[in-house]
Amino acid sequence: MTKATPFLMFQHGKAEAALDFYVATVPGSRIVSIERFGPDGPGPEGTVLRAHVEIAGQEVMAHDSFITHGFDFTPSFSFFVDCADMDEVERLFAALSEGGAVLMPLDNYGWSERFGWVSDRFGVSWQLSLG
Repeated sequence: MTKATPFLMFQHGKAEAALDFYVATVPGSRIVSIERFGPDGPGPEGTVLRAHVEIAGQEVMAHDSFITHGFDFTPSFSFFVDCADMDEVERLFAALSEGGAVLMPLDNYGWSERFGWVSDRFGVSWQLSLG
């Protein structure tokens, strides 16, 4: 069966820190498996060759690129998270925007009583909505 899985490519060895942060912050998230580069590379030993995770129940893959690219994440790809209640929206907005950037502050934009869009400290974009 053909299957599409979102894939997050991190640079400078940030994948594991990002995944640990998401698992600790976003309900319904867990690391399923992590394969690491070994002593023979080609990436730095111990960095993430391939990770399978669930973020809010969504299957995602991640990788630490050992090649520095001239691009990174863009807000045109984001995780859209339907939050269970107002407290969850507020908590996730505060945690995910810390060290990142607020793209749209929490407000009522008409499609949700409470909606906000942030880019986290790893450059990944999140849309948070009161479900």
